[in-house]
Amino acid sequence: MAQSVPLAEQLDPATTVLLTVECQEGVIGRNSALPELAAAVRSSGALRNIARLVSAAHESGVQVMHAVAERRPDGRGANANARLFRAAARLPVQQHSGSIAVRIAEPIEVADEDLVVRRLHGLSPVAGTDVDPLLRNLGCRTLIVTGVSANVAIPNAVFDAVNLGYTVVVPGDAVAGVPAEYTPEVIRHTLALVSTITTTDEVLGCWKQPLRVTRE
Repeated sequence: MAQSVPLAEQLDPATTVLLTVECQEGVIGRNSALPELAAAVRSSGALRNIARLVSAAHESGVQVMHAVAERRPDGRGANANARLFRAAARLPVQQHSGSIAVRIAEPIEVADEDLVVRRLHGLSPVAGTDVDPLLRNLGCRTLIVTGVSANVAIPNAVFDAVNLGYTVVVPGDAVAGVPAEYTPEVIRHTLALVSTITTTDEVLGCWKQPLRVTRE
């Protein structure tokens, strides 16, 4: 949807945070519990674009935050009130806390200054986690949402961030879901109604140019 505020102003490095959603080895890595999703994020170029955005954020002074979904080996505290949760509990690769499965997947870089927010419950990377208070303490106004999946976690993150008052930007080529053709449809018919849809190259271009904004 058309936005009244130019993209470059929305993406002021001082007030922007880049969020990666469930970009972990057990989800999008080579030994993923969800091989169809892992294949989609790679074949679409989304994984490469997420890595490009993270690298550029580090260079531009934009705070990076990684939202990771985990599960205790005993399952304590985890949801079981939906088919998705019950199916995940039976997958051959489990997202156990401290395991390789919950490490950020290559080639995404994790810098010392990055924040990693881990959750043991629910569908949202934002609601019911530390993401919102951390964003407020960082002075965040704009949240860039990337990662997986366009089916569940990405819409949850976008809606929750908008409800909390943040401006949300979604680089459409840095998110993925299954089937592959579903992702552009959910972006066009749902996410575009509440967020600024852009591309990785457009975001990178904004961070390379001087910001002409008068600050109070």
